Amino acid sequence: MKLITELSEDYQVIEEANEEGAPKSLFINGIFMQANIKNRNGRVYPSSILEREVNRYIKTHVNENRATGELGHPQGPKINEDRISHLITELKKDGSNIIGKAKILSTPMGNIAKALITDGVKIGVSSRGIGSLKERNGINEVQDDFYLATVDIVSDPSAPDSFVNGIMENVDFWYDPSMGTWVATKQQEVAEHVEETKKEMKKMTTRQILEKKVLFFENYLQRLAKDK
Repeated sequence: MKLITELSEDYQVIEEANEEGAPKSLFINGIFMQANIKNRNGRVYPSSILEREVNRYIKTHVNENRATGELGHPQGPKINEDRISHLITELKKDGSNIIGKAKILSTPMGNIAKALITDGVKIGVSSRGIGSLKERNGINEVQDDFYLATVDIVSDPSAPDSFVNGIMENVDFWYDPSMGTWVATKQQEVAEHVEETKKEMKKMTTRQILEKKVLFFENYLQRLAKDK
């Protein structure tokens, strides 16, 4: 199955008071996912599939205070504990939309997210899952094997980290029962290439990245082909 991510920037930031004397908590509230609508990636999530997965995630993660997400684009469906920035506290269906609420945590990444928000940096939320796609009339429809992993916070969807997702969406994942997690095919090769590319991108301007992103991706595909 492939990594599938979708960006949403339709949210609001709210503060809620805690016990007397305690600092206020910061939350992100808004549209986290949408069904039956062609999104900017040309994909559609059928309502029945998205609703089923959201209900499962609420039961297994939200209700158990386990619905954590990361700051930035990760390299797969696994939650990396050192990058956790927020806790999803609510998910609910509202028409075709899935409305979510997430509390910014006092973790290192949570504090970075909080600083970005309070200093006026535009962020977004990005759902993350794995599944397969089927093309219908030029639209990629998410199939019944879709599995929702979490919803992350992203600070700059057009920057190098978005390229990482472009790579990971073309990598196959399989579930390893012995490890209890999803594992990428050719995981070592993929991780090495991602890190090399990110290091190179950090030395470049945004314009240079945009000009070379197709070349980066082609190089990655060529590397995988040689390893087969």
